[in-house]
Amino acid sequence: MTDLGAYVFVFVAGLITALATGLGAIPFFLVDEISDRWNVVLWGLASGIMLGASLFGLVGEGLAYGTPVELGIGVLAGVVLVVVAHEVIEGAEVSPKKYEEADMKKLLLILGVLTVHSFPEGVAVGVSFAELGFSTPGGLVIFGTAVPLLAVFMTVAISIHNVPEGVAVSIPLRNMNVAPSRMVWWAVFSSLPQPLGAVIAFYFVTIAQQFLPIGFGFAAGAMVYLVLTEFIPEALELGEDLAGDGKRELVAGMATGAGAMIPLLSVTSI
Repeated sequence: MTDLGAYVFVFVAGLITALATGLGAIPFFLVDEISDRWNVVLWGLASGIMLGASLFGLVGEGLAYGTPVELGIGVLAGVVLVVVAHEVIEGAEVSPKKYEEADMKKLLLILGVLTVHSFPEGVAVGVSFAELGFSTPGGLVIFGTAVPLLAVFMTVAISIHNVPEGVAVSIPLRNMNVAPSRMVWWAVFSSLPQPLGAVIAFYFVTIAQQFLPIGFGFAAGAMVYLVLTEFIPEALELGEDLAGDGKRELVAGMATGAGAMIPLLSVTSI
């Protein structure tokens, strides 16, 4: 299944993950702020989910379709792309306040920053849909279309992971007295590259199956690198004033997130 309907299906899956980022603003309809302790736990949860989904799902699937060398090439490509992108946009400070004040040049820079953070997650969703439309063991039928179970897991995993990111976007907005309804919009806006990344990745793995192990490796490498260089350091920075520097909360969150992804092991072994 590689017709227009397939691309729409994948785009909608990527859009669902982007919309999930808006859920991070929901708590601010009820409370004025979220404690550093809970922020650390949430970042730990997001990190655990991303690591679990990458190692248990993407790496396993990549090895099922190709060799360790092909997977390794993809992992290296994913890491290199994120590193290079960070070098290009280094020093750029992006905040929702700047979104509204941006001229075209600033807007392009902002979109570049958002793409670096969100695009790899969209790629992960896209490659997981490689067998969309094919009846596979353990797959699901959604709206009359056979959907790989891995694709369902990845869509859910990225969506859950995006909630803490939505919280992170919403906190500075709260400090600027932005209305919660607008906070939801800016949170979603920060993840809009994900549907695009999903469609592009899906396109490449459907027109050339040999790209599939590289695609899985690319998504895994990029996401693991982002976790190690951004998510975990962000959590540790937030936990500096907590007992034990917040490491206990971080580890608890990571263990919970990774544990929730363990069922992906059964997907790769089917």
